[in-house]
Amino acid sequence: MLDKHIITTLQQISGKDHVLTDKADLICYSYDATQRQFLPDVVVHPGTVEEISRIMKLANEEKIPVFPRGAGTGFTGGSVPTAGGIVLGLTRFDNILEIDEENLVARIEPGVVTEDFQKAVEKVGLFYPPDPASLKVSTMGGNVAECAGGPRCVKYGVTKDYIIGLEIVTPTGDIIKTGGPTMKGVVGYDLTKLICGSEGTLAIITKIIVKLLPLPEAKKTMLVLFDSIDGAAQAVSAIIRGKIIPTTLEFLDARTLDCIRQATDLDVPEAARAVLLIEVDGDREFLDKQVAKISAIVQPLGVVEVRVAETPAESEALWQIRRSISASLRQVNPDKFNEDICVPRSKVPEMIRKIERISDHYQIPIVNYGHAGDGNIHVNIMVDERVPGDHEKAEKAVFEVFEGALELGGTMSGEHGVGIMKAPFLDMELSANVVDYMKTIKRALDPNNILNPGKIFPSDVKTH
Repeated sequence: MLDKHIITTLQQISGKDHVLTDKADLICYSYDATQRQFLPDVVVHPGTVEEISRIMKLANEEKIPVFPRGAGTGFTGGSVPTAGGIVLGLTRFDNILEIDEENLVARIEPGVVTEDFQKAVEKVGLFYPPDPASLKVSTMGGNVAECAGGPRCVKYGVTKDYIIGLEIVTPTGDIIKTGGPTMKGVVGYDLTKLICGSEGTLAIITKIIVKLLPLPEAKKTMLVLFDSIDGAAQAVSAIIRGKIIPTTLEFLDARTLDCIRQATDLDVPEAARAVLLIEVDGDREFLDKQVAKISAIVQPLGVVEVRVAETPAESEALWQIRRSISASLRQVNPDKFNEDICVPRSKVPEMIRKIERISDHYQIPIVNYGHAGDGNIHVNIMVDERVPGDHEKAEKAVFEVFEGALELGGTMSGEHGVGIMKAPFLDMELSANVVDYMKTIKRALDPNNILNPGKIFPSDVKTH
């Protein structure tokens, strides 16, 4: 519980209407997509960077933990207030400040919703490619903090590839700028890239400079059904060897297709044991040639059927198979452990077989889909928390999934970050000296460990 004078000071900084202390309000900021819940002592919605600076100076002096928060869509507990303290909500920072059509850059605030930003730049013929699944809700500040990805990463890269400058507030309250609007800049350390993906542990983002691309003229969607996951994985490598980099290369495994068949009336042939959803974009005149070339490349690899969309409505129908997954999973079991491992794309079939063995061993369903072009597998361990032992079995399965990914030269997180959910497994992937190096940076920038404490690194921070 914070002293009354702290609450009063926060009200003086940001106004009484923007400081929340009622328990009903606090509960709304106590959890994210993990459903792990930690109640903050207070929620503050500052309106200016100067207010944030004053709040951080106060918190640093009084040693009060501060937890920056966007939309709370994260899957690893990155924004939850594990030590009480202050939740710093950034939803008032929701302005698109500038779209520079000549230099292909934009300046925005962190509370801008990702899809709103994409639509704004597309209206003037420009393109912001990163497209996390949460884009209709998630904010750009959260995307930067987690270095979000999405289906288009295989061709266009992830969030950090488009962030060229930031305005940030440090844990001690300083306001600084990193990078800038130029496409090149190598003066000093690249602090922009350091902050991108730091999960809110090193700074609070208050402005973002984003690199944009020209909007592709057109796109074309195709759905390829295979008789095995091996054929689908071989197709991915063969397509890229064929000098075609699709915009998206999404895959669904056999268990995912079984879920879709059971929960929907979508047309998925029984012979199909894996699916690739492929989209290409660019000049309209080249798209038909690319689709024809892809069809020829994949044909010898156990293809059951190829569907090519000729209209936007047909494209939407193909994507509906991918979008139906989340709802269909709930038909399997009500509760889900959602992990996002990444392996070299040629190792996807081997990883899927490892997961199938884990599923059989623990007798719990595991459903897999994801971004085949970059080997990013979304592993959904489906359990019923009401069944005794299911939770424990799922936790053991998670450990073995991470172990399997690392054995294949992969990582335990391709998109979601570490937060609190994967912090206990950190030493499985990172050596002690690497973790120490990271902790040295954290201590240097946040000497009192007040900014998002307890995230990424396992710690003795008391949680409640």
